[in-house]
Amino acid sequence: MSASTHSPVLKHHFGDLGQQHASERLGMWMFLATEVLFFAGLFGAYACYRLWYASEFEFASAFMNLKIASINTVLLVTSSLTMTLAIRAAKLGNKSGLYTHLLLTFALGTGFMVLKGFEYAHDFHESYLPGEGTFVHSNMQTEAVARGLDTGKVRLFLCFYYIMTGIHGIHIVIGLGCILWLVQQAYANKIPPENYSTVEVVSLYWHLVDAIWLFLMPLLYLAGAHLKVGPH
Repeated sequence: MSASTHSPVLKHHFGDLGQQHASERLGMWMFLATEVLFFAGLFGAYACYRLWYASEFEFASAFMNLKIASINTVLLVTSSLTMTLAIRAAKLGNKSGLYTHLLLTFALGTGFMVLKGFEYAHDFHESYLPGEGTFVHSNMQTEAVARGLDTGKVRLFLCFYYIMTGIHGIHIVIGLGCILWLVQQAYANKIPPENYSTVEVVSLYWHLVDAIWLFLMPLLYLAGAHLKVGPH
């Protein structure tokens, strides 16, 4: 590791690149652990109310846009692949490959947010909103009453829907910002092969965001997929 000691990417407070890379990974894993704890609280609360008000949650879930959610799932899973290929390109010193795969990851993540924006716009238009004043104008309210369901519990599902997808969306935007920073670094030739861990630590965050969506998708969109209501 003596050669790496003189690497221009080696920070002065590390003995060698191996130590620097290990510290970077450890720092990111510690941060991700706090993220997991944060989302675990949301998932735990959802699970409790889902068990208590199963009929209302299944009913409201059936109105969520499963088609957009499915396309977004494909986009995020594919973005995890392109992010992994970006790590490989960085490790091999393939600048064009790194640049291309980072841009592809950014495009896929942006596509996710654009589709999510269209989905929110549709939800707002249909008054699928947790506020009682707006919810009364939706066909979800009308059908819930016809089925003898508690509309307050239906609106509780919508609270979870907007809180969980909204927080996840914020994480996506932060991840996209980090990827743009990597694109700038790659363009400026600041990610040499010995410093590929710069891409790796960002990818850990991105993979977590993708994994969280793989839990959100079935909880929010598939709970009521068997019911004959709402858009499919």
